[in-house]
Amino acid sequence: MSVEFFEWLQGTPLAVSIAEEWFPLVESLHVITMAIVAGTIFIVDTRLIGLTSTRLPFSYVSDRLLPWTWGAFAGSVVTGTLLFLGNAASYYDNTPFRVKMVLLVLAGLNMLFFQIVTFRSVFAWDPDRPPVAARLAGMISIGLWCGVIGFGRWIGFTG
Repeated sequence: MSVEFFEWLQGTPLAVSIAEEWFPLVESLHVITMAIVAGTIFIVDTRLIGLTSTRLPFSYVSDRLLPWTWGAFAGSVVTGTLLFLGNAASYYDNTPFRVKMVLLVLAGLNMLFFQIVTFRSVFAWDPDRPPVAARLAGMISIGLWCGVIGFGRWIGFTG
């Protein structure tokens, strides 16, 4: 896609309204939803690694937190898209934005691999210490989400 498309996108009435009137509210909601996403993911991941909630089965922790994660993630996608619309041409060439998007995809792939491969045997390790593959998935997830947060904050200082 060309920069002209993103300039057009940024000039749409919705994008102009976001940039001129709604940016503080949308950005605040984006930060709040991202905090919920990261917080709930970190709790689940630290259970996988064996640092927290070790007396609780992994499935108990994940079953209670992941609905909050997914709800907040949906809110983050909506608010992030709105933020992007308001400044699309600038984000088009913004390296921290691009890195954040790559890290989000990698975090999703890590989660998908965990769900398809490692989580299949959860019944065998659920009440005990997770296997190496599960602990590794948790460590990778924490690293990726720290990167998403860090590069997300960096975006605002490079545009």
